[in-house]
Amino acid sequence: MQRLYDFLRRHPTGVDAFWALTLLGFSALWVAGTATHLLVAAVVVLLLCLVVALRRRAPREMLVLAVAVGLAQLVLDVEINPADFAMLVIIYTVAAHDGPRWASRLALTAGVAAAPLAQVRWPMRETSTAAAVFGTVVMTVPFVLAWVLGDSMRTRRAYLAQLEERAARLEREREAQAKVAVAAERARIARELHDVVAHNVSVMVVQADGAAYVLDAAPDQARQALETISSTGRQALAEMRRLLGILRTGEHQEAGEYVPQPDVQQIEDLVEQVRTAGLPVDFKVVGTPRRLPRGVELTAYRIVQEALTNTRKHGGPDVGASVRLTYFDDGLGLLVEDDGRGAAHEMYEDGGADGRGHGLIGMRERVGMVGGTLDAGPRPGGGFRISALLPLKQA
Repeated sequence: MQRLYDFLRRHPTGVDAFWALTLLGFSALWVAGTATHLLVAAVVVLLLCLVVALRRRAPREMLVLAVAVGLAQLVLDVEINPADFAMLVIIYTVAAHDGPRWASRLALTAGVAAAPLAQVRWPMRETSTAAAVFGTVVMTVPFVLAWVLGDSMRTRRAYLAQLEERAARLEREREAQAKVAVAAERARIARELHDVVAHNVSVMVVQADGAAYVLDAAPDQARQALETISSTGRQALAEMRRLLGILRTGEHQEAGEYVPQPDVQQIEDLVEQVRTAGLPVDFKVVGTPRRLPRGVELTAYRIVQEALTNTRKHGGPDVGASVRLTYFDDGLGLLVEDDGRGAAHEMYEDGGADGRGHGLIGMRERVGMVGGTLDAGPRPGGGFRISALLPLKQA
């Protein structure tokens, strides 16, 4: 049954032609039995059946043809016959079709005028005026209902098409938003990996060089350096596991497998780790420490980490640094300075050979995500300064 239904939907003109032939058969019996002008009536019937056969291929043209044939019936005195059912069919078809409004109005006008004109041309004998009027109204109702039904179908199809278009648009927007979210998450993870790898590997390299330098002269210092390398490597591995865990979906995270995101409280531990690696750092906190938004805490930690990593990599020999955290009423201020070759850092602003430019870009992106401001550049007298203000209420 479903196959038959699908076949009929794929061949609408064939279905219409079938009903046109059926209508032609009934009308031929009428023409043979009652028609006065046989040839004229036959032509009228054929044309009206053609209207039914081609109603979906050319609805406007068939409407005009049906109206013209109806007027010819009135003029040539071809009485009402079964083929006039084509007028009902074409009125419904034009009203349901997404065509120009003039065609729909013409169909309604023709339907309303058909019964009164037929009553005037072929008045009912031996009936009162009231009965004639009532009969005319009754005969008009089917035409009006056909137009109303067709117009309702057209409106419903337009509404469904609008819903489908809206659903498709929302789906496209959802896919676009998902792609943007994925890109943002990848950029965030890339920044995290940069911070983890750049800082920890830098510490490990410095400690490894120091251990190699004092291996024979001071074995205890070499052992301490190796322990620092080991602990730093484990910390880097733990953070990288956490970041890689973000990329895995649907996997159970075992307790203790991933370390939490670093915060402001861990900046002191970071400074101590840098000091152990051989970089003297002066650390000071101004104001009353308090709980900060999670994004501000992570941003502050990563900025200090990146700044100290760059100092160790680019500051030159005997470089020193200072870190200041200032708690304001409405924000957290960060100031990281070094006394190394600050002017040389300008080459990295747009990306240098070692990629430090990406570090500055990452800092600005982090600060921008929490609605803060960042200023980075050479210090007067040498060295480099990074200053940031992070609002406590994120935008």
